[in-house]
Amino acid sequence: YGYSECIRVAMSESAGLQFVSPYAFEAMQKVDVVRLAALSDPELRLLLPCLVRMALCAPADQSQSWAQDKKLILRLLSGVEAVNSIVALLSVDFHALEQDARKEQQLRHKAGGSNGESILVSQLQHGLTLEFEHSDPLRRLRLALSELLAIMNKVADSNGEWFLKSSELFESPVYLEEVADVLCILQAELPSLLPIIDVAEALLHVRNGDWFLCLLVANVPDSFNEVCRGLIKNGERQDEESMGGRRRTEALRQLCQMNPSQALNIRAMVVEECHLPGLGVALTLDYKPDTADDAVSPLVSYVSGLLLGTNGKVRTWFSMFIRNGQQRKRESSSVLWQMRRQLLLELVAILPRSRSTHEPNDSVEDAESSSGYSGLREEHVVKASALLRLYCALMGIAGLRPTDEEAEQLLQLMTSRPPATPAGVRFVSLSFCKLLAFPTLVSTPEQEQLMVMWLSWMIKEEEYFESAAGVAASFGEMLLLVAMYFHSNQLSAIIELVCSTLGMKIAIKPSSLSKMKTIFTQEIFTEQVVTAHAVRVAVTNNLSANITGFLPIHCIYQLLRSRAFTKHKVSIKDWIYRQLCETSTPLHTQLLPLIDVYINSILTPASKANPEATNQPITEQEILTVYQGSTGEGGRAVRSRYSITTQLLILYYILSYEEALLSNTKQLALMQRKPKSYSAILMDQIPIKYLITQAQGLQQELGGLHSALLRLLATNYPHLCMVEDWVCEEEVTGTLPLLRRMLLTSNTCRYSQTQLHDAFQKVPSSGPRLMRMLDHLTLLSAGDLIPYAEALTGSMGLLLGPSVPRRIPQTLNKLWMVLNTVMPRRLWVMTVNALQPSVKMLRQQRYIQNDLMVDPLIVLRCDQRVYRCPPLMDIVLHMLNGYLLASKAYLNSHLKETADFDRQSQTISNLGLGQAGQPDTPEVTREELKNALLAAQDSAAVQILLEVCLPTSEVQTGPLGAGGDAESLLQSEPDGGLLSDLREVQCLICCLLHQMFIADPNIAKLVHFQGYPQALLPLTVAGIPSIHICLDFIPELLAQPQLEKQIFAIQLLSHLCTQYALPKSLSVARLAVSVMATLLTVLTRAKRFSFFMPTLPCLVAFCQAFPPLYDDVATLLVQVGQVCASDVSTKTRDIDPLITSKCVCVKREHCLYLLSLPQRAAEELGGADPDVQLCYRIEATFMDIISTSQHGL
Repeated sequence: YGYSECIRVAMSESAGLQFVSPYAFEAMQKVDVVRLAALSDPELRLLLPCLVRMALCAPADQSQSWAQDKKLILRLLSGVEAVNSIVALLSVDFHALEQDARKEQQLRHKAGGSNGESILVSQLQHGLTLEFEHSDPLRRLRLALSELLAIMNKVADSNGEWFLKSSELFESPVYLEEVADVLCILQAELPSLLPIIDVAEALLHVRNGDWFLCLLVANVPDSFNEVCRGLIKNGERQDEESMGGRRRTEALRQLCQMNPSQALNIRAMVVEECHLPGLGVALTLDYKPDTADDAVSPLVSYVSGLLLGTNGKVRTWFSMFIRNGQQRKRESSSVLWQMRRQLLLELVAILPRSRSTHEPNDSVEDAESSSGYSGLREEHVVKASALLRLYCALMGIAGLRPTDEEAEQLLQLMTSRPPATPAGVRFVSLSFCKLLAFPTLVSTPEQEQLMVMWLSWMIKEEEYFESAAGVAASFGEMLLLVAMYFHSNQLSAIIELVCSTLGMKIAIKPSSLSKMKTIFTQEIFTEQVVTAHAVRVAVTNNLSANITGFLPIHCIYQLLRSRAFTKHKVSIKDWIYRQLCETSTPLHTQLLPLIDVYINSILTPASKANPEATNQPITEQEILTVYQGSTGEGGRAVRSRYSITTQLLILYYILSYEEALLSNTKQLALMQRKPKSYSAILMDQIPIKYLITQAQGLQQELGGLHSALLRLLATNYPHLCMVEDWVCEEEVTGTLPLLRRMLLTSNTCRYSQTQLHDAFQKVPSSGPRLMRMLDHLTLLSAGDLIPYAEALTGSMGLLLGPSVPRRIPQTLNKLWMVLNTVMPRRLWVMTVNALQPSVKMLRQQRYIQNDLMVDPLIVLRCDQRVYRCPPLMDIVLHMLNGYLLASKAYLNSHLKETADFDRQSQTISNLGLGQAGQPDTPEVTREELKNALLAAQDSAAVQILLEVCLPTSEVQTGPLGAGGDAESLLQSEPDGGLLSDLREVQCLICCLLHQMFIADPNIAKLVHFQGYPQALLPLTVAGIPSIHICLDFIPELLAQPQLEKQIFAIQLLSHLCTQYALPKSLSVARLAVSVMATLLTVLTRAKRFSFFMPTLPCLVAFCQAFPPLYDDVATLLVQVGQVCASDVSTKTRDIDPLITSKCVCVKREHCLYLLSLPQRAAEELGGADPDVQLCYRIEATFMDIISTSQHGL
């Protein structure tokens, strides 16, 4: 059967039959006797099986109210003649009937389903209808049951293949009501034999099956949902593809018409199972809501939900329904065409009257009415937007091919002019994107002219719409963006934009946009018009990620990328600055790319032919305006009128600009362009560290801005990214400081700066009062502490007196570290100036930031008393480390700024005169000079710090000044022991040197090649863990021609071997012994004395660390003794008997009796012969080795 044939058959079957009304079904559901009494006789006739059973069977409800209702039902049934036949049917022995039915099922199962001998029905004498007419109630039940079981068995054996069973019993119009009574009684009395779902499935295969099904369900109203779900589950995925699917859909539709309150639930089952899509549409078409919704019709909502929902399975299922339905010829009875007809009616109903005054399929619109431009009514805008999106989904996702009439009406709707409301803005954006997505809707020149006029109206009215509607994202930005994409041939970006605006993924071929591209680029938006219009577009107020849609910033970004502004000499700097000033959190994702492309347009010309075609950078005055009154290094806590987002974005712009300027120096030099860099004075006034600290707490709102700023800082301001600072910040901003600040219940500004300054001036008498003030300040946050920075740093010099309590400088150190987290650069300058030596005769110099970056050693030119004040020395070392890093970055940037321009001028001046490689020579030389300067700075700082570790002359005691007992260095401060200020300063310095050696091992090599006092070796080796790297270059140091460096290398190695007894140390020590033996043969007498006197004691440490060296060391000592003895013996004077005995003793390896030899004091050897002194040194070395070996045993 065709679809129309199926519907015709169904209509003819049901013609003249009365279905159960919704009123009657609801009365049965609720057992509302009053409503049942109001039913007409034909309506009541359909419900008799249930009512009779209700009246005759013993009820479970024994209440008085039901007894009264039962009486009313009996009274209602008393006047109906058909009740008697139903009572007779109920009088049958259903138990015996069920047994016979089951026997017949078993018999049919054995016979393979053939219609053979029947137990229920004996041989029929006449036709089934006549037999039914002349039979008693029992035989009628048997006849109907036998026929029904036969159909059910055939359904079970059909494997899903649909069939229509011709049954005389179910087709005779005379006996339909009696058959229905029998059917209802059978199902009610034999529910296990006849499950209602199986019965419902069987009824679909007979004529008038939908009528029988409705009566069956009406008499068992509680089974409604069960029957519907079963029919849907067993249904086809595409119901309009087969006759069985159409009959199933029609039956379910009739059931829902009988119980309309459940229609939407049944529709939800359809979607859940992805079966019978036509039923879902039909139920939506039948649905009549109680309250009319003027916004969106149920049909638009339902179909839009299927195609635009998140369930891909449902979307594919319904799209297949649309595609398959289009393959058949247009049939008015098809559910798909009914849906399209309804949608078209809704579309025409909301068109402006001047555009559409006819119903679909009527006479064609005349030319005059088609050119009208009446506006779309405000109450229809939302409905029009929903219809546009639905048609986009139908055409783009489901593949709907619109008819000419649908296309014409759609174009009329799309080019209508809505009121200036947010919904109107949305409608225009959707219409514009639909034109781009489906340009085939514009097929005639008249339609193309209509579209061009509408686009021109959009351009003209964009500003009015944005201001009147009060929205930040209007359709003007989208027009500009699409125009720019067309100019740059970025068709894929246009497709992405269209899909994003429509909210659906549509397959759009780039080739289909060729006509629109021509219209945009040649008729509407030339590139010059685009740039001129873009600059006049107002910036978005409080731009943030919460503002969605296409904004002016998207348009400006694309124009900057295509270099349209510089090409047409349009200044965009002011617009970008205004937009950066109108930002808030969360950060809009387009801001950082905008800044990057803007910086590129400043530095890189649009073309080589016109190197001046660049944008202008933001001025220093505009930048300073953003930071005026901001908390941080300016020292004032006045709230800025600009948001933290604006300040961070401007900081990102400056740092990125400076980095790009340095990285593009060579290209700029070749073009003979030198864009201006921002001054150091400007950078000093920007609270960089404070802003970074603020950004750290807003990382989620700022997106990738915080990490980008950290990357730029690490490159350009490494002294603001020191690890120690981050660790200190954790201590300042951690949980414990937060809990301590929660204890601060009084006013945070209890003490003024003047009171604090006065307390410092009266130290030490004001010590307790000053301590209370400082303790109070420790509870303040870093931002609240900023106003006290000048008073704290300016009074540091007053704490260097001898009687100042130690706790005061310690507390001041803590406060300084807190301030260092928000205003490091300004704080460092203030501190350096405050700690200068107080020389009354000379005027103190006031240093600035640039002075300290050029010469970091200024930090160490402080008051000498700072070197014995550990809390303040800790501050000085922190600043020194920072300025050494800052100096490296400063020199690197300075070299990049100037080297390429010098090289370019050198190349131009020597063009054709020098060799090809000559211009590169100055650059290489400058790099080497820079590295040499940095190495000199670092090594000078290390040497000064090592010198600080030495005791001062006033407290220097013992033979230390003459290079005596180096171990006394650790206890050189009187009355201090190991807890002296010197000891603490030494620890602080060793920690810094350890970090410097790790950061750059070449510093350690340079310092040790320069050398330092031997008395410091125990301290450096024990206090600097990274000094073990010296083992790598000690062989090179031993190979130096200078005797002093060789001596220092051996002395350093002796301490390293004691501290690090490693295999590598053993090999270097063995090398040192070998070098000493070699030098013995080549040194003159004077140099031999100078070399071996300080180095022979080092052999004791070698032997103590590495016993395998005993033999080599003993051999060396014997050789040295022999040489000295021979020199002594050649002299013309008496030989000291002691020397003679010594010469004999040194020839014996195991000369233990040397322990009894008298020791000579150093004073006794002062005027002795050098060889004699050396002999005694050999004797002492032997004795020390033997002594240490015995202690080891």
